Amino acid sequence: MTHISHPSHVVKVSEAQTLDAIRAYWDAHIHDLAVARSPVGSAAFFQELDAYRFDKLRYLPTLVDFAEFHGQRLLEVGCGAGIDLVRFARSGAIVTGVDLAEVPIKLARANLAHNGLNADLRVMNGEELTFTDNSFDVVYAHGVLQYTVSAARMAREIHRVLRPGGLAIVMVYNRYSWLSALSKITRVELEHADAPVLNTFTSGELQALLAPFAEVRIVPERFPVKTRLHGGLKGVLFNVLFVNGFNLLPKALVRPLGWHLMAFARKKGLHDAA
Repeated sequence: MTHISHPSHVVKVSEAQTLDAIRAYWDAHIHDLAVARSPVGSAAFFQELDAYRFDKLRYLPTLVDFAEFHGQRLLEVGCGAGIDLVRFARSGAIVTGVDLAEVPIKLARANLAHNGLNADLRVMNGEELTFTDNSFDVVYAHGVLQYTVSAARMAREIHRVLRPGGLAIVMVYNRYSWLSALSKITRVELEHADAPVLNTFTSGELQALLAPFAEVRIVPERFPVKTRLHGGLKGVLFNVLFVNGFNLLPKALVRPLGWHLMAFARKKGLHDAA
């Protein structure tokens, strides 16, 4: 794994201090806030975040059928403002959401309330879940493991709270991706590059991270779409030249270079062969 560190010198800190820094960072940084125009916490605010997220992540509804989990107990680790959790709940899943930071949980409560939906929402460290073993049918952690102190510890906790045969759906950042290369070339930092922890992974490292699971399928995704975050000449060059040019490249060539590595990991069932 690669830890992206911006200071010119490395200062040793304890895991507890790092955890506090992560909590403080995500209390202060609402994901995709820069694209919202409506008051924070309003119904329109959440609608804007949803529209932007699923424009940027067009692949997500094609890989994750939110309606597939109707009636299932679903936990989202690192639920943030509850954008994806709302979609699961709206489709009939019995949802629980946890986040290390308090502000995201407050926003998630407001989001669910605006949509007339119910959820069990708690401030909780995903590396130390307080749920009993085998509590959930599905655990979803999209873009979370790369920002935590110990991704391996979080992965073990996800495995523990899943029932036998349960499904984990996780996303991490791909170290060898088009976006990381473009960031280096253009010297435009990645979103949340200033987070206290930001790790990237290879497919092999993600496979190893999910070693406790019986079956793991990894799908590279998240290819260029037009950005609303960057303006000026760089924004125009990216939207007009790079996005259009990239989409002309052979899919087989660019497929491994997706910025997101989506993993679908199945826990061993009670009746699976030893």
